[in-house]
Amino acid sequence: MSQLYLVGMGPGDSELVSPKAIKAINNCSDLVAYGLYLDLLGEVCKGKTHHDLPLGEEIGRARRALELAASGKTTALISSGDIGIYAMATLVYELLDQQISGSAKDDHPEWLDVEIEVIPGISAMQAGAARAGAMLGHDFCTISLSDLLTPWETIEKRIHSAGAGDFVLSFYNPVSKKRDWQLNTARDILLQYRPAETPVLIGRQLTREDENITIITLAELDAKDVDMFTLVMVGNSESRLIEYENKNAQKQQWAYTPRGYKKKLV
Repeated sequence: MSQLYLVGMGPGDSELVSPKAIKAINNCSDLVAYGLYLDLLGEVCKGKTHHDLPLGEEIGRARRALELAASGKTTALISSGDIGIYAMATLVYELLDQQISGSAKDDHPEWLDVEIEVIPGISAMQAGAARAGAMLGHDFCTISLSDLLTPWETIEKRIHSAGAGDFVLSFYNPVSKKRDWQLNTARDILLQYRPAETPVLIGRQLTREDENITIITLAELDAKDVDMFTLVMVGNSESRLIEYENKNAQKQQWAYTPRGYKKKLV
């Protein structure tokens, strides 16, 4: 049976890779991924054939995974975070959709015989929220600020909608070398809907060795402090930052979004 696993490996910490993801990888002969992800997974990838395609080669990775699986090799296509959130799973299904509709550039009917299983992983927004407290405690949404595939007009409309709806908002792909203005524009839009002191989580390389997490205000948010390895999470109008010292004189700082229990707590 031709088998393809679409595996979300989580944000980077090996302890956050699910047992089901490890089991799937163990079952495989071939692994397709951006090389950094295979490095982060470490020992579980040893003894497998690696197909390392660089950033920007997402279509190539999806096609390679389908080709390998269709040839009879049990294969895993691996993404960081959750493979179904701004990741590779959707591209695999888009390629299959093209085969079915007849709109593909080349015919690969054998791809339609591949058994596919999607294995979710912990996303960056979940990891970031957990490290900072409970920012996702109420309604939230995510928006990618990359306009490489989505027109900026559409992205801007979604930011306004998220602001008007008072959603906690996680920005993926916030900046890159070629895109350094969208995040500040998004900040200015959100300042129309929520207070300047709204807490903002800046989480870089979440759960990895060089992790760095800071909590600032919406007014302080600036693209120069962010890169493509950073998650930006903006609280809603009720999100709060609490700071205190514990009995060991250690400073504690947490950001959370109330869910509405205040009336029951008094």
